[in-house]
Amino acid sequence: MSGPGEAVQAVTDKVKELTTQDADKPKLLLDEVTGEQVSKSELKKRQKQREKAAEKAEKEAARAPPAASNPKKRSAEEDEGKLEPHQYFEMRSRAVKRMKDTQSPNPYPHKFSITYDLTRLVEDYGHLKKGELAEDKPVAIMARVYNIRESGENLRFYQVGYDGFKCQVMAQSQKSTSIVPFADQHSIIRRGDWIGVKGFPGRTSPKAADNPGELSIFCQDLQLLAPCLRQIPSEHYGFKDAEERHRKRYLDIMINERSMKTLIVADEIDWYIRNYFRSNGFRHMNTPILNKNAGGATARPFETHHNDLNMTLSLRIATELPLKMLIVGGFPKVYEIGRIFRNEGADLTHNPEFTSCEYYEAGADVNDVMDRTEELVEGMVQKVCGSLNTEFHTQHDEVYQVNWAKPWKRIEMIPALEEACGEKFPPGETMHTDEFNEFLKRMLKKTKVECTPPLTNARMLDKLVGEFIEEKCINPTFITGHPQMMSPLAKYHRSEKGLCERFEAFVCKKEIVNAYTELNDPFDQRLRFEEQARQKGQGDDEAQTLDEPFLEAMEYGLPPTGGWGMGIDRMVMFLADHYSIKEVLTFPFMKDVVDNKDKVRAAEIVDVEPMEAQGVGHK
Repeated sequence: MSGPGEAVQAVTDKVKELTTQDADKPKLLLDEVTGEQVSKSELKKRQKQREKAAEKAEKEAARAPPAASNPKKRSAEEDEGKLEPHQYFEMRSRAVKRMKDTQSPNPYPHKFSITYDLTRLVEDYGHLKKGELAEDKPVAIMARVYNIRESGENLRFYQVGYDGFKCQVMAQSQKSTSIVPFADQHSIIRRGDWIGVKGFPGRTSPKAADNPGELSIFCQDLQLLAPCLRQIPSEHYGFKDAEERHRKRYLDIMINERSMKTLIVADEIDWYIRNYFRSNGFRHMNTPILNKNAGGATARPFETHHNDLNMTLSLRIATELPLKMLIVGGFPKVYEIGRIFRNEGADLTHNPEFTSCEYYEAGADVNDVMDRTEELVEGMVQKVCGSLNTEFHTQHDEVYQVNWAKPWKRIEMIPALEEACGEKFPPGETMHTDEFNEFLKRMLKKTKVECTPPLTNARMLDKLVGEFIEEKCINPTFITGHPQMMSPLAKYHRSEKGLCERFEAFVCKKEIVNAYTELNDPFDQRLRFEEQARQKGQGDDEAQTLDEPFLEAMEYGLPPTGGWGMGIDRMVMFLADHYSIKEVLTFPFMKDVVDNKDKVRAAEIVDVEPMEAQGVGHK
């Protein structure tokens, strides 16, 4: 057994052994470029190789042509289009924030004076020949940039658009009159930006002899008016997803020319109808949207609550009743174009909020209304489309050739249904009875037509009409001879008991107009409203309610009157050739989507602090 002295000696010998081994190993040094530990000789070897590579790169850079002297700036502009949307958004937001901070330039100026309507360019200057410039015709235009093309440092081409019209802006450094250097002025412009351009019209002079040149605005001064922080869809891929287009209607209109043209058609239809009625002695009236009772149509209303009065109110489902009350008051010809709200589903032809036109004319009957309908619609189609023959494509790729010329075809409802069902219908005066209800149930079963509850006489008859008559109405067609129980506001037929003087106009199997000789007998009107109340009791929540204020107005005397209601959006669908109503509405109704709460906003990216704002209530 060894003692303590021997153990200490053993440890001392081991330490000496290890120290000797470390001294024999080569000393390692840190390579700061790679982070590796290497020998002194290896490090010197690497440093010499790097020095040679740097000298070679310096010589190559010196031999490079001047155009490539700033490759970083050029490649950055070229690569922006390849960035992910969030990367582009962050980069552009910071760039615009720098402009805001330095005011060089102010990216959001207060005003830009437009002196020329760009949409008139072809009309006013289309005669210019190749290379011809109208330098004596200075213009100031505003437009959105859709594409940018560079040709060297001193020449830029912009494809711009304004109010549905697109043209080229050509910017040359030698024609610039701005105190801002050409490169600084143009390098900040990106696709989607709004710009103001001062210059003159002209036609470019390309070298190719067979190229006539492009009608352009030659830019002398350019100003950024509103930068686009987000990437806009490219021309190659476009913006085609229907769901996204309807949610981001502004972007849809910006990118898709057809979407803008459709809304222009809607505006032209609105303008034509207003002009027609004004020129025929009608006055436009504005009737209430909020009502205690929603009447004038068979539909379920939206309801809201008035806090101060503690009242439940309904949004209007039609303008008929107040317009007829204005007839009672003494206006012989009235009409209104306005928004209607119905608490119903949204599909290809229905939207909970839509635009209708209703007109009422004292002294007229259903025959006068038919004549006016043909006259108005024929003139409108000719004006808007330039022809009375139009084409309509359905969602099933069917193509309907429509001739809008008058006179329109007329179909009597009951005889047409008798032919379709192969049976004689009961007399008109019995069509409100339970016996007729059983007859209609039997006809539905016989013809294998389904009708959802409640199975009221009106709903079942309407279902048969939709199946056997409306399906045949491609060209404009009047369906006439409706039973009184289907038409609580129409006057009884002069010769057919149980029927009323009413028509519906159909095109491409869809209703565009509902019209009648107006019921002006307050005794009969009360009975009709009571029948509607009975149907409501059967479960038809779309049936009309008894409107006492309207009945009281009728007791002061409603003169013989004719009128109708037209769905404006339906007309736009047919004349702009869209089978979906969402395509013709500025902002169609859409279901909610779950928003990304973590989505970064522009203000957060550039650390913009909110300003204090103190609102003042309406006085």
